[in-house]
Amino acid sequence: MTHPKGEALLEALEAGEVRAAEPDPEGRGWVVHAWVKRAILDLFRGSAIVPKGVEVQRGELAFRDKAPLAVRRFSAEEGVRLVPGGSAVRRGSYLAPGVVCMPPMYVNIGAYVGAGSMIDSHALVGSCAQVGRDVHLSAAAQLGGVLEPAGARPVIIEDGAFIGGGAGVYEGVLVGARAVLAAGVVLTAGSVLFDLVHGRELRGEPSSPLTVPPGAVVVPGTRALKGEYAEAHGLSAACGLIVKYRDERTDAATALESSLR
Repeated sequence: MTHPKGEALLEALEAGEVRAAEPDPEGRGWVVHAWVKRAILDLFRGSAIVPKGVEVQRGELAFRDKAPLAVRRFSAEEGVRLVPGGSAVRRGSYLAPGVVCMPPMYVNIGAYVGAGSMIDSHALVGSCAQVGRDVHLSAAAQLGGVLEPAGARPVIIEDGAFIGGGAGVYEGVLVGARAVLAAGVVLTAGSVLFDLVHGRELRGEPSSPLTVPPGAVVVPGTRALKGEYAEAHGLSAACGLIVKYRDERTDAATALESSLR
């Protein structure tokens, strides 16, 4: 099978026809398309850095970037609401109809954002991150990006999830459908997640980073570190705590007024 490259790849990504990762059609999790990230890396390697942006004083240009990677422009037919104020959506990313972008925010190449999702002020959707339908990325939420290694799973936020203000999701962590990350929660591939409801400890593995269960409500917490030195100094490390699973009260607290969309 011949895969698109260069301009054809960017157009296919922007149309949502090609994705860095997508749900398995047989319902067995997610499938990572390593060739997409390799093609993006090839695009970077083979492209010159050229002036970009609006002219400033003395005839200079404000920005410089890889030649094919301009900032995207949206037509009315695409149905994306991009509010003025310093936001940027890079070429090679997909925003579905009904996505709302509040300034300033940034979406990087290879990212996918599903219909009806909101990207709030100062939020980042990193390279190849996959965001489902009706997701709310609150102010200053950060979704880490990944291009290398090509086979690594990108950050995935499934349908209906809520990512609180200042929360960070990195290194291929998957946040299950309708899960809620409270403000300030930071999760990486090596994070430990304590499920206080079911009395279990969740960790990622080298081949499969941490997964937040669907509907889980996660708040920031700490765990005591083991070892003579750590215990003597009362040291602890950050972790996530699942304090409950989503219910009607949670739905009301995380709902977006339809008028905001």
